Amino acid sequence: MNRTPYCVSDVMSCPVVAVDRSAPFKEIVESMARWKVSALPVLDAEGVVVGVVSEADLLPKEEFRDSNPSRLEQMHRLGDLAKAGATTAAQLMSSPAVTVRPEAPLAQAARTMAVDRVKRLPVVDGQGRLQGVVSRSDLLKVFLRPDEDLAVEIRREIVRRLFPEAAETVRVRVDNGVVSLSGGPTDTRLLPLATRLIRAVAGVVDVQWFPGGESGGTADKPPGEGG
Repeated sequence: MNRTPYCVSDVMSCPVVAVDRSAPFKEIVESMARWKVSALPVLDAEGVVVGVVSEADLLPKEEFRDSNPSRLEQMHRLGDLAKAGATTAAQLMSSPAVTVRPEAPLAQAARTMAVDRVKRLPVVDGQGRLQGVVSRSDLLKVFLRPDEDLAVEIRREIVRRLFPEAAETVRVRVDNGVVSLSGGPTDTRLLPLATRLIRAVAGVVDVQWFPGGESGGTADKPPGEGG
């Protein structure tokens, strides 16, 4: 079992469909349709990502096909009008590309997507060469982790390290990604830290403490604990 936090390389898709700067408009559309993707990285001759061409970059050609935009509209949409007349990936792409490194934590990739309002990120190495692509759906894969795996990891990596003397009194249960902990140490000063660390475990949906109580779900039982 991989120890969290998971990083982009754990969930990214590869190999990746990409186009070079000279790729014509129709080839880009055909590639998107064939591979069922909404955006493609654009590479230079060395395989370095120099931009991304998306469906949004292609749509102005259809939007302005028969239109006669006013002068005001032309002033406000110069970029779209330029793309309406573009014929190659180099002319269509958004550049520089918003990218992420393979070792970046998933939270960083999610923030980058939210801030830059993109659905997919090319994953690049230190030289900018394409390694893969991570999408919104890829980031959600961590929530497919079995409850049993989460319970084992939380007890081993967090409970036993923060509360070595009282670890066997903490009962860890996980139900659909929601972590419930009952019992625990008499010194509760570390509970806020424990909660933050558990929330950071990839696949955890929420955390609840029930001092001295019980809750349903999948439990990782300490040795010798009954059912």
